[in-house]
Amino acid sequence: MTNSFPSPTPRSAHSSQVMTDPSSHQLAMTIAEGADDRKGVDIVILKVSEVSYLAEYFVVMSGLSSVQVRAIAGSIEDKVETDLHRLPVRSEGKSDGSWIVLDYGDVIAHVFMPQEREFYDLEAFWGHAEKMRFSVAQLARD
Repeated sequence: MTNSFPSPTPRSAHSSQVMTDPSSHQLAMTIAEGADDRKGVDIVILKVSEVSYLAEYFVVMSGLSSVQVRAIAGSIEDKVETDLHRLPVRSEGKSDGSWIVLDYGDVIAHVFMPQEREFYDLEAFWGHAEKMRFSVAQLARD
């Protein structure tokens, strides 16, 4: 694995606002769907493009056991590869199964065990980012 980071999100020449790519939103939703397919708990999408150069979105969810965390991560990888023909540029944590990170460049998925999610509390750390709760009903609107 390399220690490279995704390149910064492009900014408009006439604005300090970050331009959000619609395909990034689609990727975030596909990741959330993959998590939901394996009963991911409390799926949250954070639009971090306005506050960070790391990515456009973080998708955060929990699994109730290390086996479920790994299954959620596998489901996300399968769904994104099947639907969008993309693979993560980097993944970490699969052997431990308490916090798996799938980095797709513009979207980063974080699959946590509940105690790790509570400890690291990414939602609070990135509290100034726009927060969207994912639900299957949301898919009908998008």
